[in-house]
Amino acid sequence: MNHVLAFYKFFQVSSPDELCPLVHDRARSLDILGTVLIANEGFNGTVVGEQCQLESFSVFLEEIAGEISFKWSDIKDETDGFLRLKVVVKPEIVSFGVQNLDLAQTGEKVSALEWDELLKDPDLLLIDTRNKYEIDIGTFENSVSPETENFRQFPNWAEANIDPERQKKVAMFCTGGIRCEKASAFLKQMGVSEVFQLDGGILNYFERKAGRSEEAWRGECFVFDQRVSVTKDLKQGRYEQCYACRHPISLEELKSADYEKGVSCPHCIDRVSEQRKSQFRERQKQVSLARSRGYNHIGTQGAKQ
Repeated sequence: MNHVLAFYKFFQVSSPDELCPLVHDRARSLDILGTVLIANEGFNGTVVGEQCQLESFSVFLEEIAGEISFKWSDIKDETDGFLRLKVVVKPEIVSFGVQNLDLAQTGEKVSALEWDELLKDPDLLLIDTRNKYEIDIGTFENSVSPETENFRQFPNWAEANIDPERQKKVAMFCTGGIRCEKASAFLKQMGVSEVFQLDGGILNYFERKAGRSEEAWRGECFVFDQRVSVTKDLKQGRYEQCYACRHPISLEELKSADYEKGVSCPHCIDRVSEQRKSQFRERQKQVSLARSRGYNHIGTQGAKQ
């Protein structure tokens, strides 16, 4: 049975270009698929493989970066994870666009078991730092959505909507912890006096709080692999994804006249030009042909820099 291993670690990488092939070669030797991003600020990844393979890979990563908080989850079968291995060098492991951000000064990490108690504070501003299409299918009760399409929009939203003199206590969360860690450093830099972040993100919350009736979460959680979403028990959710706009699609929306596999959905039908739809139809045709012949249309495995 295959499993999913998600991880990130902020640490100083002196030469990402040298580390990239080392990580790629180790993952490939273990028959692991997925994506790993490497930058001067650290690495961030989600990979799929058998338990023993992933455990070996996690040991290798900790030899490089020290202790890492890994998030584990299951998938139904080998087709639900990733279709290739991609290890790439990026300017940031999560794109934020803020120069000279001090990641040594981040918010206070709150454990999954303490999180629900924190949310009862009436003076707390709770912010979901994820993108709108992720938030649409699930979030914590009473959280505020920045309505962002990508994480780089968050700093501008925060500067326009958060007043450190009025909002002195802010808590944030994201899928695995990496985005709210950067966002919390930004809010500290803005002068917010008390900043909290959900340690390990939503996925860790699901793992630690499984089966507890007081959970404050509602809905499913979007994930960046072939599963699209997971439930509170970390099982594959009920959503698929529109590969034109990336928005998760419910079973009901799949029946809509506006849904055309690989081309459009009710969320983007009016925003996709006819030219783009034609391009998407041709792409979907090639994907279907490749799969009928037993190939993955997206290409062979390999490291890219």
